[in-house]
Amino acid sequence: MPSAARRAVWLFLLLAVAATAACNGVLRQEHEYEEELYLALDGSATVYVNSSVAALVALRGADLPVDPRARLDRERVRDLFGGLESDAVVTVSRRDGRRFVHVRVDVDHVRDLAQLTPLAWSTYRLDRRDDVLQFRQAIGAPATKDVGGVGWTGAEMVRFKLHLPSEILYENADGDVQRGNILEWEQPLSARLAGEPLLLEAHMATESILQQTLLLFGSMILAAAAAFAIIIWWVAPPGRAGASGDPEERLQCAA
Repeated sequence: MPSAARRAVWLFLLLAVAATAACNGVLRQEHEYEEELYLALDGSATVYVNSSVAALVALRGADLPVDPRARLDRERVRDLFGGLESDAVVTVSRRDGRRFVHVRVDVDHVRDLAQLTPLAWSTYRLDRRDDVLQFRQAIGAPATKDVGGVGWTGAEMVRFKLHLPSEILYENADGDVQRGNILEWEQPLSARLAGEPLLLEAHMATESILQQTLLLFGSMILAAAAAFAIIIWWVAPPGRAGASGDPEERLQCAA
């Protein structure tokens, strides 16, 4: 194969790999602020907050240094998310010349999240109506604290993600339901700073997907076993059943 044609083939393969990676979320858009909520059917929840320090200060009024060269005390971040029995887990990273914090908090009920200062801009509800669980999160106005020049370009986005444990019956998310029953809502950071309202709502079944799957799988096993038994009974020789009678009768017949 000529060298020019070989280079063209390699270029095509590289473009195909890049496109596949983008479709699979490898080349995903990064967000300046994100809340990711995992909700259980009993109301317990785990929330992850992934945010630049600048966004956490601007949106929630946190008393943290926005200068990426300044020392960031994790205990201060942990105290910011304190107030519940569950301790916050805090890690830090850097991106685009800014420092980011990553916080995990577990709560016994999702409504307790509103007791945490950084999440107090939201009200959380989880109500049961017959065989439907209705989740609702209304996100209110931000703190809008001035952080000066931190390198924002105006293209920064804010995202709220919701992981649900059962079949989704209704939702008002921005896009389609993702694999794993994940819903997403997005806003430009500028819109969130301006206080544009955002409502997250989803209705779900009261049985978990795992429970429904196990029930279906068990029903299929029982149905297969019953069908197999019927087939054996149908094809068995007519006199075979009598062969399992009294042992003495079988000995006399053998004699």
